[in-house]
Amino acid sequence: MASIDRIHRLLKLIELLQSGRWYNSWQLAELAGVSRQTVFRDLATLQETGIHVLYDERRQGYSLPGRRFLPSTEFTIDEALALVVLCHELGDPNSGVPFQQSAANAAMKIMSNLPGRLREDAGELITAISLRLDPNNPLDESQPIYLTVVRAMGEGRKVRLHYRSLFEQDNICTLVSPYRLHFHRRSWYLIGRSSLHREVRTFNIGRILDAEIVDSTYQVPKRFSLDRHFGDAWNMIREPDQRDEVIIRFQPQVATNVAEVRWHKTQRTVWNDDGTLDFHVSVEGLREIVWWVLGYGEQAEVLEPPELRAEMKRRITSMQQTYATKSAATKPAKSKRKTKRKTKH
Repeated sequence: MASIDRIHRLLKLIELLQSGRWYNSWQLAELAGVSRQTVFRDLATLQETGIHVLYDERRQGYSLPGRRFLPSTEFTIDEALALVVLCHELGDPNSGVPFQQSAANAAMKIMSNLPGRLREDAGELITAISLRLDPNNPLDESQPIYLTVVRAMGEGRKVRLHYRSLFEQDNICTLVSPYRLHFHRRSWYLIGRSSLHREVRTFNIGRILDAEIVDSTYQVPKRFSLDRHFGDAWNMIREPDQRDEVIIRFQPQVATNVAEVRWHKTQRTVWNDDGTLDFHVSVEGLREIVWWVLGYGEQAEVLEPPELRAEMKRRITSMQQTYATKSAATKPAKSKRKTKRKTKH
């Protein structure tokens, strides 16, 4: 596999040579942090890949006039490689973020700006770097809805939504001023002011049955931001009238894993002498954090507040009852063998 240092060095050399200045071998070696012998080797490599480096006898220097091999936005080498990796992974139609296939095309365009051998080397490097996103809703049937909302936001117009609401347990119709599109963990969400609810609400794109742009216009309030909207919710469900100081004790088996992650902007961790970890967090609403704690099973114990501890006990008791009863799948199947009926002669 190609060395990342070699790729960086060659791309840095291209940046220098196409800057419009003429550099001699000593200057190139100093700026690249390598020996003159390495510079001459790299110049030969560029020539082999079809990049015709010019040498001016009078100036005693090298240059690359004309065509630019890196985008005109002057990405640094690290920026270009980072963009290619991110665009390639996020635009993957199978495991990336829904509706972002154009990102994969952007990655290919950036790659195409690199010359032959560098393109191949960068391709090898990119295949060695991968991102694994949480499982998400592919939203296979929702792309027209997504594009309609994007167009409405671009034009500053409201959208009439027919929505399958889990909160109302019914299909609803409402006029929405779309403030933001937000991808969170598993799906895309539209955040905007709903005429039906007379407040800013969150709509899962996958549950929008139909979206129609109307003539009515809107403006996003200057003070609106997603950070202010979600406040100190554990994830996305904020209960502004309920703020709780939560303390969860994690056993040594999972304590380090919990401490390594920034789960919430208010979190604070305290290590105990026995290797356990006390996780402190201030949240507006307890509904979402219940599921997170349940995911750690017996390795997590809620210490505060009493309401959350009681809710955990109720959930655990309900789970015990579920598993105490034999499910239909574990009951012995009834024999399907048919007995022959005796016939009288």
